[in-house]
Formats: sequence, C-alpha cells, structure tokens
Amino acid sequence: MSSESTTARLVEFDDAGLETWCDDERFEVTGERIGEYAAATNDPIEAHLAGKVASPVFAIVPVFEAMMMPVIEVAPMDIFGRVVHGEQDFHFHRAIQPGDRLVSRAKATGYTSRPNGTAITILIECRTEAGELVNEQYLTAFFRNIDAGKTVGATAPAHKFDENLRAQPPAAVVPQHVDDDQTFRYSPASGDPVPLHLDEQVAKDAGLPGIIAHGLCTMAFASWAVLTEVGGSDVNRLKRFAVRFAKMVFPGDDLETRIWKVGSADGVTTYAFETVRGEDVVLSDGLAEIAD
Repeated sequence: MSSESTTARLVEFDDAGLETWCDDERFEVTGERIGEYAAATNDPIEAHLAGKVASPVFAIVPVFEAMMMPVIEVAPMDIFGRVVHGEQDFHFHRAIQPGDRLVSRAKATGYTSRPNGTAITILIECRTEAGELVNEQYLTAFFRNIDAGKTVGATAPAHKFDENLRAQPPAAVVPQHVDDDQTFRYSPASGDPVPLHLDEQVAKDAGLPGIIAHGLCTMAFASWAVLTEVGGSDVNRLKRFAVRFAKMVFPGDDLETRIWKVGSADGVTTYAFETVRGEDVVLSDGLAEIAD
C-alpha cells in the first residue's frame, strides 16, 4: 500500500449524531438470493445453496443500505477515504428464511480514539415487519490516522482471541481458496458495488497491488468452515459470529481457517477461530457461539 503519515490528523466528530436511528430499510428475502450468496462464497452447505435457509453472513445483505448511514452523522465526509471495515459481530436470534420481509435500522453508539485512528461502533437491528428481532449486528468502522481527540459512548462487545489457546492444537483446520472471479460473483450476490473489489485500476490508484476480496466474503468462508466442522452444518444453532478484519485478501489466495474449542456453558459451546494466508492472519479475534 502507499505510504502515509503515521501522525494522526485531529478531527472533530459530531456527538449529536450518536444514538440516532437511521430511517428504516426494507428487504424481501428470496430463496434465489440466498442461494446466490451461498454460491458466491463457495459455501458447501446444501440448505444454503438450495435457498432453504440463509447462511450466517447473508445477514449483512438486508442491512447493507442502512449500516453506514449513521457514520455520516458522526464523522465528517472529507475523511471517508480513510475508513475501513474494522470488525463485524453478528448476534443471531434466528436464521433468515425465504419469504422474510425484513426491516433494518442502525445507529452509532460511540467512538474510540486510538493512536493509529478512530473507531466508530454501529449497532444494527434487523426485524421482521411484525417486529420479531431476527439479528443484531455490531459494525466497527475504523478511520486510519484520524484522531477524534476523545472516547465517547458505548463500544461493541469484546471477542478477543485468547493466545493461551495456541498451546493446544486446533479442533479443526479447513483449507479454502479464493477464486480468481470471487469478487465478481460476490459483488452482485451481496449488493456491494465498491470498485476496489472490481476495478483493477481503481484499486491501484488507491495504492493497492490490485483488486481485493470483500472482507465479508472472507468472513462467510470462515462461517461455513465453523458450521461444517463444529456446528453440524446447521445455521440455526449459530448464536454469535464475530471477527476482526486484520489483513487484505486477494483473488487467488489460499486460506486456512483454524478452530479451537473454548468451553461450554448453558447449552452453548464457544469456539475461537482465525483465518490465515500462510503466516498472515487475515481474520483475527474470531468467536463463534453454537447451541448444543
């Protein structure tokens, strides 16, 4: 990537934009769209490919239009060239099904100023038209080398990887491959048109070596790895799924998702995981909670 100053630029954020829900966004789920998303993420689980039930990270699709709106209420527009998707944390109340008519809304709950940038926490709610809560999501938007000068409000729940787990072998290791055309399949299936994933020249103009894979596509890879290995390929058992996006992934990359069992309590087993490319960790601080 192109070099840039390590001195954070001081920028004032607008606290009045916190705790303000954006307008509702509506989305009608079809089996065809569910199946397209599964195919675009190389998901091997038949129920997802057949459009019978949505894969976990499909939950981002109905909320895509709503999820970044609250950021605009807090951060000034002239720094949006520095924003990256830092973390994503899904809390599932039930799986998304074909025929669901979903209503989503989002709000910024707080921001944290760090030496290398500022993170804004976005809470997203996804409900049915009847008001049933389907899932909650915490999205962390990170502004590189931007200093908001203070920390305000609530952050997302923690999901830090316990390094002591490395003393034991993983419960499962899943090899995965990012196809050369992965981004061109994922973009329409997810509704994400960002040109960094599709246009080689745009990516290079941004200082990248070429187009990059969607972080949520890599997260979807990790989700089916976890489900197939320790979740009985049953998305209905998955209660929480969280990651930090640690490094960029490129078409053609060979990945590996490693899964460790953390423990069980109250009928739920917790797993930690990470996805790596060689020595590079591309998804870190992975956490999955699966009902027994």
